[in-house]
Amino acid sequence: MFVEAIEKVDQFTRPIHFILRYYTGSDIIPGTATLFFVNENGYAVTCRHVAKQILYANSIYENYIKFNGELRRFERDPGLNTQRKLLEAKYKINAETPIRILFNFVKCVSNHKSLTVHLHPSQDLAIIRFHDFESVQYQGFAHFLKDTRMVKQGKYLCRLGYPFPEFTNYRYNKENNDIEWIKEGRIHTPKFPIDGIVTRHIGDNNEITGIEMSTPGLRGQSGGPLFDTKGIIYGMQSSTRHLHLGFDQINREVTTEGHRKRVSNYPFLNVGQCVHVDVIKQFLREKNVSFYEADPAGSF
Repeated sequence: MFVEAIEKVDQFTRPIHFILRYYTGSDIIPGTATLFFVNENGYAVTCRHVAKQILYANSIYENYIKFNGELRRFERDPGLNTQRKLLEAKYKINAETPIRILFNFVKCVSNHKSLTVHLHPSQDLAIIRFHDFESVQYQGFAHFLKDTRMVKQGKYLCRLGYPFPEFTNYRYNKENNDIEWIKEGRIHTPKFPIDGIVTRHIGDNNEITGIEMSTPGLRGQSGGPLFDTKGIIYGMQSSTRHLHLGFDQINREVTTEGHRKRVSNYPFLNVGQCVHVDVIKQFLREKNVSFYEADPAGSF
């Protein structure tokens, strides 16, 4: 059903690889996100929550460097632990705080000099522009649905993204006490499509801003396109909503593998939440970014 559409959309959809290190250890946590290009000039869209990680990566590390610099002054102080706690409070650092985030745009453009990021003021949407690159490494670009009245309940659509971080081209550098990208290891992460039907429209201030899908969006698919069987873009995967079904089973006796057990279960329905195509197109217009539209009845 979506074979040709996935092949088409895959040409301009790309992964963003992240590696994170938390304050309490040297373990490296890999992660992924997705973006897709909207024109031939290096403009792409992704989620606001993804773009914020990119924007704040440097400031997070700078905050840790300042904290570490102050802490070194007390290395031989008998009150080191007390000073550490005071500085942790000052710099808002705890066990769950990332102190280093590195990101890598995979097969987007070659040797770009800088980025411009525009965050949508209210929706989970951002525009990324690559500046001064040598060449593009994607083919084609998104064509957005022209007549958005076609976004109806029951419409069968697909999402594409990179939810499973299988890349291994990174390491912890003991000498520098830092994490880094390396040339060895696996550099790719496989794409993963997931289908579903439109269940509901999501509103904000009496305006339709989102599309709810019957299947969840997976971690790492954030920023990936929502499209039909022709590859026309209907929206962008943003998050997953967890709807309590009310079929709770509390301390119920069941028999499993020949043994009686008491179990409790609180089931939820996990549904996908996508940014509506109209929101994406309007934001692109506001930022004077050119984009393309298509009609499912026609061709492009």
